[in-house]
Amino acid sequence: MTERNNLENPLFLFTFLLIAIILNTIASIHFLLIMLSGILFIAFYICLKKKYLYSLFFVILTFLFIEVNSGFKPLSLSLLSLFLYIFVLPKISRTVSFSSLNNYLYIIIFYIGVTIIWSLSTDINETVAKAIVLNILIDLIFLGTLL
Repeated sequence: MTERNNLENPLFLFTFLLIAIILNTIASIHFLLIMLSGILFIAFYICLKKKYLYSLFFVILTFLFIEVNSGFKPLSLSLLSLFLYIFVLPKISRTVSFSSLNNYLYIIIFYIGVTIIWSLSTDINETVAKAIVLNILIDLIFLGTLL
């Protein structure tokens, strides 16, 4: 019997996507950047791995909404997620022997990619760096407690 993740439940995922959109709308006013994007990346990963294409469509739409709010180029987070899914994550899953640790590493690597994308479009100052670290901590705590 395989262990199911909450992100595999379409109702939970849709509710989470709505919450992420609302939080990012509020966060864009107060400049907290990209809240819960790491969890969205894990949802993207699960949807691609399990071939949940309808759920994947809604995850990409949520990424698009976050990108528009944050000033990223459209589909940049989706393309980053796809790149990580194809090239980086298989190497990590072969290297790391703790399967429960993988999702935490995936989130950290995703935010490293987001930081690189952010630095290509704008300058990274102390406020942006603090916000990215805060978003990583929020996503890691959320992943550990609710998923």
